[in-house]
Amino acid sequence: MSRQFGALIAGAALVLSLLTAAQAQPAPPGGEPAPAAPSPAAPAPTTPAPATPAPDTATPPAAAPPATSANPDDPFGQETEMPEKTILYFKGTGNWDAAFDTIIDGFKTLKAYMDKQDLQPAGPAMVIYTATDDASFSFQAAFPIAQAPKDMPKGDIAVGKAPTGKALHFVHRGSYDSMDTTYEAITNYLDEKNLDAKDLFIEQYQTDPMTTSEDKLVIDVFVPVK
Repeated sequence: MSRQFGALIAGAALVLSLLTAAQAQPAPPGGEPAPAAPSPAAPAPTTPAPATPAPDTATPPAAAPPATSANPDDPFGQETEMPEKTILYFKGTGNWDAAFDTIIDGFKTLKAYMDKQDLQPAGPAMVIYTATDDASFSFQAAFPIAQAPKDMPKGDIAVGKAPTGKALHFVHRGSYDSMDTTYEAITNYLDEKNLDAKDLFIEQYQTDPMTTSEDKLVIDVFVPVK
């Protein structure tokens, strides 16, 4: 039996006993019936207090660390040996706030020259960063070539050799603007492994940087180490 139902039963019994007592009282002199005793108000039903919710003791899952590549099978810090390559390159400088546009302009200039010389790339497009600081950089936008051009280039276009030797291989997927995240992860990796990098690094494009949507870029990053 609930507390509410029991209170109602007790209230009804009290009312019944009072009415019976009033009927048993003698009539007052003068023949007028005595006024009936007022009925007491029935007690208000008791409203149970709301149940207190149990505290949530479940521990939220820890946040996953940010990924440096969208593909878990991509190499990250894999040791590799960069082979010797002859490259045709455009030499330039730029500011980081417009870095990708500057690099693409370099590739376009280089490709126009190659078309005139009837040269075909012998491998994917490359960017070799020869010097960097917080605001600017010097670079070579390059294509590997199997043979030298008929007319040797002049000015900002030249023939040379790509860097060779031991390097660590990383992969970046996504826009060029988001590469800061990848390079931050690379820097942390080098610090954890106590590795000394040389003063240059190489980006090799798995996707054509001149035709691929920027958010779909796939770039191999090679960090030569001492």
